[in-house]
Amino acid sequence: MIDDIHLTRRLLEQFLTVADEKHFGRAAERLSMSQPPLSQSIQRLERGLGVRLLERGPGGVSLTAAGETFAADAQRLLDSQSAAIERVRRVASGLAGDVRVGYVSILSHHYLPRLLRAAAEELPGLRVHLHQDSAAALAEMVRSGTLDLGFLRDPSPLSADLVSRGFAVERIAAAVPHDHPLARADEIALSDLREEDFVLPDAAALPALAHQVQLACHEAGFTPRSRAVSDDLTGLFSYVASGLCVSLLPERLRDFQVPEVAFVPLRGASPYLETSLVAVHRPEADAAVLRLLELITRHMAP
Repeated sequence: MIDDIHLTRRLLEQFLTVADEKHFGRAAERLSMSQPPLSQSIQRLERGLGVRLLERGPGGVSLTAAGETFAADAQRLLDSQSAAIERVRRVASGLAGDVRVGYVSILSHHYLPRLLRAAAEELPGLRVHLHQDSAAALAEMVRSGTLDLGFLRDPSPLSADLVSRGFAVERIAAAVPHDHPLARADEIALSDLREEDFVLPDAAALPALAHQVQLACHEAGFTPRSRAVSDDLTGLFSYVASGLCVSLLPERLRDFQVPEVAFVPLRGASPYLETSLVAVHRPEADAAVLRLLELITRHMAP
């Protein structure tokens, strides 16, 4: 019975070589072995299966009907085994598998499409699953293992069990209503906004940006007058579009091309007028995450 034999890769390869050559001598030569052990292996295979696979003759061998069927099945078994080995090696090397990626909403417009295109071209076996949330929620999901990788903007201090890698830096610009007197200026000093009402980042939801805005304005000699507060960048953007106030926002948001908002460059090289984009992951990142991080370095920076 088939239970009495082990269909090893070597045994299947021996049978298929005999079936292909239709001659034990030529098959043995191709397999770099002598003919008697090869004949014995095929005989044990036939006894174990309980069927005759080959018709022997003085000029060689031919496949029986059962042998034809078994040859096709044996080839499929070998192909399936090879594919399984290749898949597991690709997963281990980061060339295949699933990666769960989180991002804050505003990054989906410019950076994320570039990463997805690069991954599709260079890592076609990798499937990227996306999840959008707040920076704080994404950091916690990465820490807990719900996500493999998170893309954040200026995150608050991360827990010690997370690693961050910067991949881009953007300038901060003045965002003003389209009909504001400064909307068409080539550039302005931040102090030019000292008399304006501001929509400010919420210190709990956007601590890094909120701190930056305060420090930048303090450096320019004034404290921003708060008209409203928002816990995400789209809310800040919307308040400016309403015409009620101004804000300080990453200049890349101008790509959204909202007619009601104008972005005006700010003079000066203050460190408070820059915002960083980072990728966050656990220290024990697997090969697929490391390959995506390498893609980020090459493709996602402006």
